[in-house]
Amino acid sequence: MIVAIDGPAGSGKSTVAAALARRLGFLHVDTGAMYRALTWLAMRDGVDPADGARLAALAREHPVSLRRDGGVEVDGTDVTGDIRAAAVDRVVPLVARHPEVREVMRERQRTLAEAGDSVIEGRDIGSVVLPGAEVKVFLVADEEERARRRAADRPGVAAETLAAELRQRDESDAVNTQPAPDAVLLDTTDLTVEQVVERVAELVEAAR
Repeated sequence: MIVAIDGPAGSGKSTVAAALARRLGFLHVDTGAMYRALTWLAMRDGVDPADGARLAALAREHPVSLRRDGGVEVDGTDVTGDIRAAAVDRVVPLVARHPEVREVMRERQRTLAEAGDSVIEGRDIGSVVLPGAEVKVFLVADEEERARRRAADRPGVAAETLAAELRQRDESDAVNTQPAPDAVLLDTTDLTVEQVVERVAELVEAAR
C-alpha cells in the first residue's frame, strides 16, 4: 500500500509521515530529504543551481537511498545531518524548480515507494508522482503556525528570517503544490502530531 501525504512547507507532512510510517511499519519516502541530498551534492561538487541539465545528470549519477531508520545516504555516505544545514535550505528551492530535475527525482521516488508498503510525502505526490496511491492526504496549516513549527526545528534562527523563507518557499513551490482531486484535505493548525497520525491511520485502515 502507498500512502501519499502532500502539503506546503511547515504543514507537518514530514513529521506526520515519519510517525505514520513507524506506526504502520512502512518505509518513509521523504522526498524533501531527497531534494536536499541532491542540493548537498550540487554544493559539494560546485554545480550551478541554475543548471537544470547538469543537476538532473547529477541526480541520475548519484541516486539517493533512504533507510528505514530515517537515514539518508548518497553513494553509501550518510548525509542525514548535512542536508539539514541552513545553507542547503536556501538553495533547495533553486534546485527543485527545474522540470528535468523533478522528473529524475520522481522516477527515483516511484522506485522507492513501489518497492513495498510506503508512506511518501512531498508537494505533488498524489497528483503527479503516484496518482494511483491508495490513500492521499493534503495537509494545510495557517502561515503563523507553519512559521512556529519551522522555528522549533531551527532554534537560533530569527523568526523574521524563517517567515520570509517560508513565504519564498510558498511562492517557489506554488506550481508544484497542488492537492489531487481525490485527496482528503486536513487542516493541522490546531491538531497535535498524534491526532493527525490517528486520522490518517483511520484512512489507511478504511482503504485496506
